[in-house]
Amino acid sequence: MDHIRLGKTEIAVNKNGFGVLPLQRTEKTEAVKILRKALNGGINFYDTARAYSDSEEKIGLAFDGCREQVYIATKTTAKTAERFWRDLDTSLQTLRTEYLDLYQFHNPPFCPVPGGEDGLYHAMLEAKKQGKIRHIGITNHSLAVAREAAESGLYETLQFPFSYLAAQADLDLAQACADADMGFLAMKALSGGLIVNAGAAYAFMSQFPNVLPIWGIQRESELDEFLALQAHPPRMDDTISALIGRDRKALSGSFCRGCGYCMPCPAGIEISLFARISLLLRRSPTERWLSEENQAKADRIEDCLHCGQCEERCPYGLKTQALLLENLKDYREVLAASRRGMQL
Repeated sequence: MDHIRLGKTEIAVNKNGFGVLPLQRTEKTEAVKILRKALNGGINFYDTARAYSDSEEKIGLAFDGCREQVYIATKTTAKTAERFWRDLDTSLQTLRTEYLDLYQFHNPPFCPVPGGEDGLYHAMLEAKKQGKIRHIGITNHSLAVAREAAESGLYETLQFPFSYLAAQADLDLAQACADADMGFLAMKALSGGLIVNAGAAYAFMSQFPNVLPIWGIQRESELDEFLALQAHPPRMDDTISALIGRDRKALSGSFCRGCGYCMPCPAGIEISLFARISLLLRRSPTERWLSEENQAKADRIEDCLHCGQCEERCPYGLKTQALLLENLKDYREVLAASRRGMQL
């Protein structure tokens, strides 16, 4: 079993972080069962956020009575110190714990620093002094903000999108964190579902001793896959390297990572799904994407208000409106072909 030390935090955990965001879509009893099975399987780092609906509640239920066996990380989107304290107290109560192992600023548009008018970093320091949090982290999708955080010396961990589709700048960022003895948490380790070979993703991550992948898990079958990989860790070889090379060639350029920061859409369009539906149709079984429910969602793309909010919010600078129209055209072509096949 592989382990990792999260930089200067000195937190040593199984190199399989559990991303709890998807469990907000899982019924409570089943979610608790999955979380407990993960702990019994040796996974001891759990990442969530105040913004992930009831995910904190599910963690609190699952680990009530065995808190000392797990490391819990959560996040706040607070823009003021007052909101910071409200979020922190709510998280502690919901998670049924007196402290957080890691508290993170959740994708702020700037890097909070001491003396800022917002008072956020001072609040973090005070919460640490009070023993309510043990370590200070930050998450981001902006490379500029992430670099500033890594260079500032103010943060003990950085959480950033990182997968085998990573650009050189992302690899350099991971190395900068290693040089600064800063824990690096890899969100979107499967690139929002575009990477379908978990073994290849696992092998890629094994090359970075300072990187903790946060695997988003919603179903027991997904957990079982990572537990199996944990028991028999795949290592990079020519076969996996070739597979990664093919994926990088196919998926390079401007593609939607599914981060969801473009949402909500005032026209009700599920942008984070349909801006990448073409890729999903080609990389996983099509039946789930062609359901009547998803067909209705796809039709909403034509209701676009052209307000531009999605493009303003996109941390990757994507031309979202054009991307949605391209994906709608492709979606309908695949749907029509499927219907023709059913008629034969």
